[in-house]
Amino acid sequence: MKSEGQDHLSKAEISKDAMQAGAEAAIGTVGEVATIITSAVKDVAGALGGLATELFEIRDASKRAMDRHVDLPDDEI
Repeated sequence: MKSEGQDHLSKAEISKDAMQAGAEAAIGTVGEVATIITSAVKDVAGALGGLATELFEIRDASKRAMDRHVDLPDDEI
């Protein structure tokens, strides 16, 4: 039913359009949140990898220092 160039939508179609718009908005938001979480997990993994690298470097430096260490008698300390 049309009157003077205006479309008349049924209540069912209006409800369907509202549900569709709501679903699209929710899905878009879920996608954004998933992207944020993925990025955060990636950043945390990178930070932990950096920590592990530093710990290996500290361990190696400590080993080198111990290998170069000369034991002095107690009376020379």
